Amino acid sequence: MLSTQTYKEMENTPDGEDAYHGRTGPFPIRQRTYAELTASMRGFIDAAMAEGFRRVDDFNGPDPSGVGGYPVNVVDNVRQNVGLVYLTDQVRNRANLKISGNLLVDRVLFDGHRATGVVTDDGEEIYADEVIVSGGSYGTAAILLRSGVGPAEDMAKLGIDVVADLPVGQHLQDQPFYYNAYALKREALDMRPAVGALLWLPSSEARGDELDIHIAVTHLMPPEYSPTGGAIALSVAVVKPDSRGTLTLRSRDPLEQPEIDCNFLAEERDARRMIEGVKLARRIGRNPALARFLELEILPGDAVGDAQLADAVASNLASYGHPAATAPMGGPDDPWAVVDASGAVKGLSGLRVVDASIMPVVPSVALNPTTIMIAERIAKAVYPSELGHRGAELAVTT
Repeated sequence: MLSTQTYKEMENTPDGEDAYHGRTGPFPIRQRTYAELTASMRGFIDAAMAEGFRRVDDFNGPDPSGVGGYPVNVVDNVRQNVGLVYLTDQVRNRANLKISGNLLVDRVLFDGHRATGVVTDDGEEIYADEVIVSGGSYGTAAILLRSGVGPAEDMAKLGIDVVADLPVGQHLQDQPFYYNAYALKREALDMRPAVGALLWLPSSEARGDELDIHIAVTHLMPPEYSPTGGAIALSVAVVKPDSRGTLTLRSRDPLEQPEIDCNFLAEERDARRMIEGVKLARRIGRNPALARFLELEILPGDAVGDAQLADAVASNLASYGHPAATAPMGGPDDPWAVVDASGAVKGLSGLRVVDASIMPVVPSVALNPTTIMIAERIAKAVYPSELGHRGAELAVTT
């Protein structure tokens, strides 16, 4: 209930019911309507409904199961990221805030088990009473590992002194994504807006009331991949995966990217659900309500039948771009936990993590608003009387 209230306080939208939406927050959300979608996206919605799915006008409402236009953080064709809506001119001009761009953080500095600042890749040392790492699931994990916060065995192999033996990078979770793509007919090449339709449903193997499959519809495929110059992708994702991956360092060099293994479809249930979703997307693509806009199937291609589908999916698998859980939040007795409920790194002081890496399980939605909600909650819990006034005392790495 508290997280629901935080979402409402964050949100600024004219859409939906008051019970589920905020009107005055800093984060603009706008609901895509059926009328503003492209003809082929409308065809997808009509086809999904013809296949038996209910129409959804508000995926942030009480029942998001079904098909419709989805909400976006886009105003006047500009995506409203946190740099725009939270770091306003008023905030940027605060005397106690300094923003330094184009810096690469190498590692956190420690005095024993207390964090005292950070050092950049060019050797600059920045000291602080508290360090908050917000580098995302990949960047945060890499910074912690280079700092000696991670599995002791892995640290030893790279000659890194262990500060805290914690399972950083050992429980990575992301959502597998497959582009079921079609060329648009030449009379249906309108592709703006490029995103905006979604089918969200439970698979045949869903647990409880979870909605574990997305078919997200976009025109984001480059036009040159289509013989007609236009394309639509019915992209399938398993949004409640069982599989876990890892992130490990290749070396101590901050310029060398870490080794990321998402381990997609390692669990058989994930693989079965992905194939189920792709088969459904293809069935919707063949429904007359959508098929009348489509010239041909680009991926996996009309020549690929059900017998070859698993191989076709495995060879063209992508990420939904929602990595989480490389520094997961948990209780004091959870062996997989890296941080506590306030984002504080276990066994250390002066070091906090606030980003998607602390989500113990990837949520079945975009990580962006979920991460903002977590940051809002931690800020209010940890700095209730100082919120907005600690800029000079914090080193925040992003």
